[in-house]
Amino acid sequence: MKSLTLAIPPRMTLLALVLVAGVLSGCAGPEATAGAVNVVLEADGKRRSVSIPAGSTVQQALEAAGVTLGELDRVQPPGYTVIAENTEIQVTRVEERFEIETNVLPFERQTVRNEALPAGETRLIQPGENGLQEITYRVVIEEGKEVSRTPVKAAVIQQPKPEIIMVGAQSLYAPVPLEGILAYAAGGNAWVMRGDSGNRRPIIVAADLDGRVFKLSPDGRWLLFTLAVEDDEQVLNRLYVVSTTESDAQPIDLGVENVVHFADWSPTLPSFTVAYSTVEPSPSPPGWQANNDLQMVTFTSSGHVVRRRTLIPSNAGGQYGWWGTSYTWAADGLRLAYAQADSVGYVDLREPDFIPLLEFVPFQTGGDWAWVPTVSWGPRGETLYLVGHGAPVGLESTAASPVFDLTALPLDLGTPLPLVERAGMFASPSAFDTRDADTPEPVLGLAYLQARNALESEDSGYDLMLIDWDGSNRRHLFPAIGEPGLEPQHVVWSPSGDRIALQYRGDLWLVDVATGVGQPLTADGQVVALDWKSR
Repeated sequence: MKSLTLAIPPRMTLLALVLVAGVLSGCAGPEATAGAVNVVLEADGKRRSVSIPAGSTVQQALEAAGVTLGELDRVQPPGYTVIAENTEIQVTRVEERFEIETNVLPFERQTVRNEALPAGETRLIQPGENGLQEITYRVVIEEGKEVSRTPVKAAVIQQPKPEIIMVGAQSLYAPVPLEGILAYAAGGNAWVMRGDSGNRRPIIVAADLDGRVFKLSPDGRWLLFTLAVEDDEQVLNRLYVVSTTESDAQPIDLGVENVVHFADWSPTLPSFTVAYSTVEPSPSPPGWQANNDLQMVTFTSSGHVVRRRTLIPSNAGGQYGWWGTSYTWAADGLRLAYAQADSVGYVDLREPDFIPLLEFVPFQTGGDWAWVPTVSWGPRGETLYLVGHGAPVGLESTAASPVFDLTALPLDLGTPLPLVERAGMFASPSAFDTRDADTPEPVLGLAYLQARNALESEDSGYDLMLIDWDGSNRRHLFPAIGEPGLEPQHVVWSPSGDRIALQYRGDLWLVDVATGVGQPLTADGQVVALDWKSR
């Protein structure tokens, strides 16, 4: 078969090629560089028209016009926008700077009531001084005008010093005879009474006692206390001793820091040994992480430290150990009872270690604190008196049980003996021992606080109660029926056991054990701690 060849004249061939090229060109997209568009650019206070290739973005237009953007500069429309004819581009110049402003912090005025001064009399104890604070501002400027000023940092470079004025508040109460020496802390200062309640004098006037430690030595000649430390994130307080007998005695720094739960004198005489436990400051509540340690420092009467010992090193401290362990000396000076959120026992200093006697489910407080029972030694150091966490009364868990019972724990038995059911979580037993060789058994017994609302004892008021060592002969002592209840505290027996000192309505009161009659010894409403010793 022969092929057929179609002859096309040359003129028609040229025309066909032109038509094909036209069709192909109609199918392809427009070239990005084909043509130009005009835009209006406003930058640096000038407005001008710029011609750039069609299809360019705003960023390309800026580059073509030689406009450079700073780190904070803004452009509208955004740089990725493809430009159309007569698009207007607006460049806003933005800058920032930091300025430091110094402000004066005015001092506060504090009034301290002093019962050593007649009522109405005033004395300037400390003149006030203003402080200084530096505030750093971030200032934002747009097109040469300030549009915002934001504080980014504040630092106190000089703390203000408060003005302290002492105002007389001499009590109108008749002086009460006192045996031994009675010390109390009020308004950040320490006072002692000797002979009678009218014979009082300040031994520390620093306005910074924190009340965490406030203990007289066994002979009453020294006071152990803590002073709060400001403006130091690593130190909460420091431990000091001061003579209670010397005039104008200066406090002695024992070189011990961060004592929250326990520090007390060895009960042996003469006593220049102090046992203590420490914490580590923390920015999170409650403000510390307990070490649960037990340490000792021994010093001379001149304040020279001669020995430091670590009896129990830092440890976890059981459940809720972050809160801390409390200790209580036994009269023999060889043992200390300890209490933690989940156990009670003792430490024998001859072979220091925790010897648990009673373990229990810790109370779930639901807050940033932990409940730790207060422990008191009984007569002859044979029994511990404490508050135990009781069984649930309803459907709540054991940890949430609101029951707290007053309990005796004989060391030889190791089995708790119930004394008072539902006494309250802050019952805080305080035992008295006559230590009289002619009296085989103590005449008095155990003082404790009874919660008025026993199943809501965390927020309840309390009454001072007395019982014998075996829980018998329970009787109400103070305050009178119908009067406001006591705040949680640890009451203190007088040396002879016929009176009890306590805090009530912010003041120091004495309560007669035989009659329950109470009398205030202060009237400033600022008492936070107290102690009473025989000499």
